[in-house]
Amino acid sequence: MTKRWVLKDAADNATIQQLSEQLNINPVLSSLLARRGVTNFDEAKYFFRPSHLHLHDPFLMQDMEKAIDRIEQAITNDEKILVYGDYDVDGTTAVALVYSFFKKIHQNIEYYIPDRYKEGYGISTAGIDYAAANGFSLIIALDCGIKSVDKIAYANNLGVDFIICDHHLPGEELPAAIAVLDPKRADCGYPYKELSGCGIGLKLIQAWSDKHDMPFEGVAEYFDLVAISIACDIVHITGENRVLAHLGLQKINENPCIGVKMLMQVAGRTGTYTISDVVFLLGPRINAAGRIDDAKHAVELLIACHEEAAKEKGDMINLRNTERKGHDQQITDEALGMIDNDEVMIARKSTVVFNENWHKGVIGIVASRLTEKYYRPTVVLTRSNGHVAGSARSVVGYDLYEALCGCSELLIQFGGHKYAAGLTMHPENVPAFIEKFEEVVSTTITEDLLVQQISIDAEIELKDIDAKFFRILSQFAPFGPENMSPVFLSKNVYVSGNAGLVGSNHIKMFIVQPGSASFSSIAFNQAELLPLLRPGVPFDVCYTIEENVWREQRSIQLNIKAIRLEISE
Repeated sequence: MTKRWVLKDAADNATIQQLSEQLNINPVLSSLLARRGVTNFDEAKYFFRPSHLHLHDPFLMQDMEKAIDRIEQAITNDEKILVYGDYDVDGTTAVALVYSFFKKIHQNIEYYIPDRYKEGYGISTAGIDYAAANGFSLIIALDCGIKSVDKIAYANNLGVDFIICDHHLPGEELPAAIAVLDPKRADCGYPYKELSGCGIGLKLIQAWSDKHDMPFEGVAEYFDLVAISIACDIVHITGENRVLAHLGLQKINENPCIGVKMLMQVAGRTGTYTISDVVFLLGPRINAAGRIDDAKHAVELLIACHEEAAKEKGDMINLRNTERKGHDQQITDEALGMIDNDEVMIARKSTVVFNENWHKGVIGIVASRLTEKYYRPTVVLTRSNGHVAGSARSVVGYDLYEALCGCSELLIQFGGHKYAAGLTMHPENVPAFIEKFEEVVSTTITEDLLVQQISIDAEIELKDIDAKFFRILSQFAPFGPENMSPVFLSKNVYVSGNAGLVGSNHIKMFIVQPGSASFSSIAFNQAELLPLLRPGVPFDVCYTIEENVWREQRSIQLNIKAIRLEISE
């Protein structure tokens, strides 16, 4: 697939020069810092040395006092508390965190995860009815609830109080809960707005701990769960999230809770975990519980106190993940076949595929795969509870939610954001939706958005990459949204020796420039370029720089994102 190479604008020269002098670092690294809002020595120290001392006062969050007061009242009166959360990674880690913390203080507490297929996302009438029927007078809702105005009104009529801990954007009206903790509230002065749902849960227990003069270690023991939520919910890894991700990865790698330790074992990955490892190895297994079976199993694993119980849950979740991968691969292959054998679909600027027998739990994953393959806004549809349910994904720069607004007359409901959404419709509306979605996309998307873009942070020469450069660059981690691993461009490089295939589709080679060392490089899924990569033939590359560990030997490796053989001057 052709990709657009776009070099980012340079940072302010005065700031770059000042940082280079104060920190004694390469100007390229100073430029990367400046783009991240780091402009002086003190800010650089904060950036490079994340500490729990950098966490904000939880009582800066609107309604935190009310939330703590209501929980104190419930514990004093021995009320039954229900911890309620969504079925994805963010929701289940949040429930595990808040439930485990308060279970040590108050025995009269349980948790509830809605059924993905029967109840759907967020706070459900069935969940409120369960609470009311079983004598729960307080629900702590995590990673959901900010738009549940009607549901909270229903709960209030039944005498069930709510504390909402959410991180999604509120609607025009806030629910009439006892407390609504959400930094995105217009009237909330909390200094960091991008916490995950589990991160809001952490602020709740941090507030309780601070008010009751408890040791901070009681909060820190849940950092691993927060790091998993940050990684898998794709929130910004900046500010407080970056601090929490850093501390959480430390805990994952040094002293994970029993449930996380078991997840790492069944994932079969040894060595140091990065954010990427959490996203691709731990997250899918936690999610698989809710996609294929019941997300309560994920919570049971994450709150496990004994290795035997954790191993049983870990093995079961791993099995569910294997099932999930089977469904995923089968549906992806079927969808690819539908598109590749249909000239009309190939020519479109959108992709919509429908099969009433596909497993609803994996259609979001399939939508992502199809978007990667064809690089255009994509919707995958299947039958569910008498309706047609869909999962949609977009390309960088195109507002998918707005496109669905243009099709709203054909939908029962839809929700989501710019790049991902869910929707339901009546089965008879599927043909009309396919045509309407294509009409909306084709009239609102620009041609350049249909070509994948690689954003390049800086052009450098290979000789710039030495041990000091890599050591400092590594401290920019943990990487993620708004703090991605920097992408570099080097022009007129050459293959040193011969390039070869690794697996069926990856190129392994050494590349060099005049005057530089030779760098081991891997180019994933670019095997079609192998015949063109010959000694003496120059080409341009863009890449990230990473550490490769092989048989306990560590070396710098270039992860090549794209190769361009039409040489730039």
